Amino acid sequence: MIAYLRGNVLAVTTESVIIENNGVGYEVFCSGAAFSAVQNTRREVELYTYLQVKEDGFTLYGFVSLSEKQVFLDLISVSGVGPKLAIGILNGMTADEVASCIATADVKRLSRVKGLGKKTAEKIVLELHGKVSAEELLSADGQNTTKAVKSAPMSKTDEEAVAALLGLGFTRNECLTAVKKAREAGAESVEDVIRLALSGM
Repeated sequence: MIAYLRGNVLAVTTESVIIENNGVGYEVFCSGAAFSAVQNTRREVELYTYLQVKEDGFTLYGFVSLSEKQVFLDLISVSGVGPKLAIGILNGMTADEVASCIATADVKRLSRVKGLGKKTAEKIVLELHGKVSAEELLSADGQNTTKAVKSAPMSKTDEEAVAALLGLGFTRNECLTAVKKAREAGAESVEDVIRLALSGM
């Protein structure tokens, strides 16, 4: 299994990039975030990858971080969602946006992705909502998680509060910071956490 790839960008097409490593050129179908990173660099790049093995060949998919790759893996764990559709979703939306849709059960927004119908979007939300922690999803925006707000494993209350704040359009770090401050201020219920978090934003 090829899980990581580092090399020089040889070519960029509308659908994939070719990365050279030790004299071998690997064609990688990238997420939107990874594709942008490759286009901006055009030199040596690092990608986390997923190798799909089929009878008719191999396909390599690329991501900017392990957390973004995890969102991809979560998506393909849903029945009826294959790697091609999952990478299409991550081309139409950022991993952060996918996370927000799942956390807030926003089927309408998710189904706007090209090639993703309403029934499949509903299935993604149904199968992943509550199974993937908000903290895991919220780290999947392609950023280095060491730069993110540090916090202990979140409680169910915190996860619900963060999900609600995401639905209002705030960024991941804004949500995590606000919830942490609300907790430090003594908030206990979901309503209190959200109220205090909003007052501090």
